[in-house]
Amino acid sequence: MARRFICDATFCRRRIFAERFEDGVVAERSRHTSRLECIVHHLGLALGGRPAASFAKRLMVPVSNDTLLRVVRRRACLRTDTLKVVGVDDWAWRRNHRYGTIVCDLERRRIVTLLPDREIATVEAWLADHPQIAIVSRDRGGGYGEATARALPNAVQVADRWHLMENASAAFLDAVRKSMRTIRAAIGATTINPDLLTYAEKLQYEGYLRREETNAAIMKLAGEGIPIKEIVRRTGHSRKLVRQVIRGQRTDIFRVRQSSLEAWLPFLDGQWVSGCHNASELWRRLKTKGFRGRLGVVSEWARRRRRAEQASDQQLHKVPSARTIARLMTTARDHLSKADTVMIAAVEAGVPMLVEARNLVAGFHSMIRKKLDDDLELWIAAASRSLVASFANGIVRDHAAVRAAITEPWSNGQTEGQITKLKLVKRQMYGRGKIDLLQARLIGAA
Repeated sequence: MARRFICDATFCRRRIFAERFEDGVVAERSRHTSRLECIVHHLGLALGGRPAASFAKRLMVPVSNDTLLRVVRRRACLRTDTLKVVGVDDWAWRRNHRYGTIVCDLERRRIVTLLPDREIATVEAWLADHPQIAIVSRDRGGGYGEATARALPNAVQVADRWHLMENASAAFLDAVRKSMRTIRAAIGATTINPDLLTYAEKLQYEGYLRREETNAAIMKLAGEGIPIKEIVRRTGHSRKLVRQVIRGQRTDIFRVRQSSLEAWLPFLDGQWVSGCHNASELWRRLKTKGFRGRLGVVSEWARRRRRAEQASDQQLHKVPSARTIARLMTTARDHLSKADTVMIAAVEAGVPMLVEARNLVAGFHSMIRKKLDDDLELWIAAASRSLVASFANGIVRDHAAVRAAITEPWSNGQTEGQITKLKLVKRQMYGRGKIDLLQARLIGAA
């Protein structure tokens, strides 16, 4: 396309030279026009390497996947906008092993840069290069608060609201777990009759009883004022286990496993009451109704039903899990069944400190939703004397950022959305894209 010329000057070092075009038509030494390279660039941004090369071939623009990625990298440009409000969060190169950091411009809703790790020194160095930043939204982990305090001591730090609400709910769940012994006593759970258990459930129940004996022995020694080190020496258990038992973090609950017959129990009960006690016949009738389970499941139910009728009127009482109890306690009574309402009423009457913890968590959620921080100090004082004291202590350590999360309009929600986009691009490249290519595709596509 470009014409070539020969220089006949004797002392000219360049014998052959090519015709030059106007800016925006063909770049120097380029084999593509600027318009074609722009098309190739956008294909690479949208699809990556091989998918874009395949699509370009169908567009009659044959280009290799390496060229596509090379163009994406070459045309990458970092943001030079003046930053005032940024969001900082971590993202996983490989979950539980290696993490990076993403920085977003919350005002323009764009990714600013990607950092290769989440070390305090790395984040601090980047923030120090941008002293004009006035507000930093971040979560409460990863050392981002410390890095911001070092690099930008005058910047306002804002804790992520979603994580605050999630941490409050997790604190209430932890309080329920620590109160499970008291909850079981309040509910009035009956003693399990081993005669009504299957062989596998008997093995699980025996292990549960052994763990309960261990817990009782440790709690008895702790009640006598014996230190943890001496309890470890006497019982032979690990220091970690002893500490968990004393702190109420080891909550073992025996529950009968779920069965595929749960949805069919009303039909089976009706057939049994009508006189059909043969497991094979019950199974055949279930099959006509659409049941897809095996005969053995129905046979096991029939055996257990016969044992229950031969034994006392005692029934297997399913103790709800701590997570279920926490969910039911935080659900409006109008949305609960009659049985659940009775159970939760018993829990509230038997464990009043759980009611206090629930009300405190609900009050904290309300403060965040209504953006009212007037009662934050009173809330911290009350929570410090409750079952969610550990959560309250965390709020005290990050007091300024939590207060800003309640009052400021900024949060890390859009940063989490950009991380979702980053995950999509990273998985498109099967996790093999390096940080420069990830950054080029994410920033270039904005």
